Order: sequence, then C-alpha cells, then structure tokens
Amino acid sequence: MPETVPSVDPRRWKALIFIALAQLMVVLDATIVNIALPSAQQDLGITDANRQWVITAYALAFGGLLLFGGRVADLWGRKRTFIIGLVGFAVASALGGAAANQEMLLGARALQGVFGALLAPAALSLLAVTFTEAKERAKAFGIFGAIAGGGGAVGLILGGVLTEYMNWRWTFFVNIPFAVVAATGAYLVIREPAGSRNPSRLDIPGVILATLGLVSLVYGFTRAESDGWLAGPTLGLFAAAAVLLLAFVLVEARVKAPLLPLRVLTDRNRAGVYASLGLAVIGMFGLFLFLTYYLQIVKGYTPVTTGLAFLPMIVGMVTGSTQIGARLMTRVRPRLLMAPGFSVAALGMLVLTQIDLDTSYPALILPGFLLMGLGMGTAFMPAMSLATHGVQPRDAGVASAMVNTSQQVGGAIGTALLNTIAASATTAYATSHAAGARSADLLKLQSMVHGYSTAIWWAVGILALAGVIAFTFINTGRPGAGSPAASSTEGENTVLGSSEGEGEIQVPVMAH
Repeated sequence: MPETVPSVDPRRWKALIFIALAQLMVVLDATIVNIALPSAQQDLGITDANRQWVITAYALAFGGLLLFGGRVADLWGRKRTFIIGLVGFAVASALGGAAANQEMLLGARALQGVFGALLAPAALSLLAVTFTEAKERAKAFGIFGAIAGGGGAVGLILGGVLTEYMNWRWTFFVNIPFAVVAATGAYLVIREPAGSRNPSRLDIPGVILATLGLVSLVYGFTRAESDGWLAGPTLGLFAAAAVLLLAFVLVEARVKAPLLPLRVLTDRNRAGVYASLGLAVIGMFGLFLFLTYYLQIVKGYTPVTTGLAFLPMIVGMVTGSTQIGARLMTRVRPRLLMAPGFSVAALGMLVLTQIDLDTSYPALILPGFLLMGLGMGTAFMPAMSLATHGVQPRDAGVASAMVNTSQQVGGAIGTALLNTIAASATTAYATSHAAGARSADLLKLQSMVHGYSTAIWWAVGILALAGVIAFTFINTGRPGAGSPAASSTEGENTVLGSSEGEGEIQVPVMAH
C-alpha cells in the first residue's frame, strides 16, 4: 500500500489561537484564585480550616482525572472533548462567581477541575496532531510553551487587578468570555485529522485505580502541608497512593486496551520530559508562592503591583520560548535546550535566594525574574513538543495528559514540600534570634524572609536536578536529523518522531 502524507490544514494557525486561549484560561486559573481567596473567604464566611479546599478541590479533581480526560479525548475525538471541556469550565466558573456560600464555591471549584481535566489534554493533543512539519511545530509549541509557563504569572496580574478594582467574583466570571470565544472558534476552525481516534473500549479498572491513586497522592501532599509529613493520615494517603498506582501499572500491563499504554512511559525521551517538567514545576511553584507573599507582606506591594512585578518573568518566558527555543529547536538536540534552560532558571532562582528586608527590586529581583523566565521558556517549548514525540495519534491524548499530570503532581509536591521547609526554617530562625530581637514585628519579618530564602535554595537544587534529568534521559536528535527515538517501537505501527515530521507518515516497525 503506498504511503500517503495528509494534507496540511490551511486553518491550523487560526486553530492555534483558540487552543492557546483555552490553555491560557486553564493555566491562569491556577493562580488567579489565590489572589482573590482572602476576599472570597471574608465575603462567604469560609473558615480558616476550610480555606485550603478552595484550592484543593480543584487540584484533586483536575489531577485525579487527567489521565481519564486524555483517554476520553482519544476515544471521543479531541475537538469534541475540547469544546465540551470549555463549555463545562465556563458553567462551573459561572457557578463559582455566583456562589452564595462556601459549599457552592467548593462544588464549583471541583467541577472546574473535572472539566479542566478534559480540556487540558485535549488542547495539547490537538496541537500535536495539527502541526506535523518540524519548523511549524517548533513555532506552534513555542507559543504554547510560553503560555503554559507564563500563564500562572498572568493569573497573578489579572487576579490582582480584578480583586483590587472590582471584586473576587470576577476572577471566576472572567473565564466565561475566554471559554465562549475559544469554543466558538474551535467549532468553526479546528479540523481534527481523520483516523486519529482510539476506538478501543474504555479501561474502567484503569480509570478507577488511576483516579483514586492520583487523588490520594495529591491529597497526601496537601495533608502533609497542614498535618505534617509523619502524621497518620498523611502516611496513610501516601501508602494508599503507592498501592493503587502499583496496581494500576500491573493492570495496564495486562488489559487489551489500557487507559495508559505503558509504551507511552517506557520511551526514555518522554519519561525524561515528564520527570524534568514535574521537578521544574515544583521550583516554579516555590517562586510564585514565596515571592507573592514576600512582595505583599514584606515589601508592602498592593495585589496589582505584585502582579506587575512578575511581568518581566512573563516577558522572559515568551522570549525564551518563541525567540530562543522555537528558533533553535530545529537546529540543536532538545536536551541542549532543556538542560541549559533549566540551569539558567536555577541561576535566576539562585539570585532570588539573596532577598532581604530591604532588597532592591531593580537590582536583584528583576534580574532573577528575567533569568527565570528566559530559562523556563527555553526549556518548556521543546518539552511540550517532545511529550508527544513519536507517539501514535491514537495515544496523543493520554500522552498529553501525562504532561499535565506531571505538572499537577509537581505543583502539589512543590506547594506542600516548600511550604513545610519554609515554615520550619521560619520557626527555627525566630526561636534562635528571639533573645536579641529589637522588636517582635521586625523578628517576624526577618524570620519570614529567612524561611522563604531557605525554601528557594531547595528550589534551586530541584531545578538543577531537572536539568540533569533532561540531559541524561533525553537522547533524541534535532528535528530534521535521524535520532534513536525516531525509530522507537510504538506497538505494531509507530509515527515517526519530530525528526521526520511527526504524524506525517505511519510506517510498520519490527519489534526490537
């Protein structure tokens, strides 16, 4: 049978606009609510004990259902899943903005997580099957990577503006126009390539085990932050997660149509991407979390000013992703972008460990933000593209879901781990310096800054480790050249990796 090359979709760049818009909505929602949370808590009478659930309800639903959402996208079709996710996310956002009590708000946040778990993998897999030519793919993933990396900082800015000049409810309502525009554009413009669905039956045992395992893991880190790492409930959740996820792997190795085909994970390049991205997100969450508190509490910035202070990092991410990553991706191996990118980001984080009570923003914080942005933007772009490298079209959704899963779990780990480290360092500093303190308020601020700095030091090491993993595991060649991964086995048929123009031609491959 003659090999055929699918026709190129003439509307692919218009499609990118709406895919990117949806991705921006999902990513910024992760941070925009953080800025609005104090106002929402006061308005709805949410207790301090229940406050964390505004964040946790979303994280559990989103993180727990991502693999299911990716598989649904492969089964139903990515365009349909994408639009359903957008409409559902808009409805959930409207409910959150109209919440009359804490129960309604928490329910809306969980519902946002459910539809976000459909939307996020559908968006990335649509991008993977739409852009198949190496140079165009580099540009498209450059834009997508910049949004994925910088969207959280955009959320801080937008959340500050909406909370300060309107009210917290608009941090939910703002999602509605995003979703309406993206869904309308997707319906009119996006064309999913024929023959890219996975018609296999849904793996129900895999769905149950993966969902419960991921929920236990994410919730375990949440409880670790509040109850301590050695508390009974924390250890119990981690043990349950380990058992459930091990059972999931055993089931997936035996069922005919697995939720997560293990071939997606056993490719060393994709495994390197998932591991390094997860670690990088831990470091990123450390930066957002502690620098937000530092700028508002220690430096006295308003929410809007705090958001604007992160703007140079967004500029750095966009520049690193579209001007460095996208331009070099077709010329050098991905690991020669990802490893240096994570290293530059670690250098930026290293600069930020020097914060003090009277630190100058232009002299220290600004250079740190710029280095962070440039490094993460340069690394994120090839990582997003490589996540679906060589994968069969029918597995594109679940492979994309693994990217989001690694980021979501990384975010949960980062929040819990670095918060715990910061709290311990703060307490230790306050205790050891209490005798010579000139005032209680000054000691409180000094202890706080010491705790932030200590946690950021840990984030430096984690980012450096992400760079080492990227350099060690990822061995594929540059697009346009032969590579070990280009011939990796993907079952009976494989799609040639980005080195040959991903997704263009399917060829039979003999098992190694």
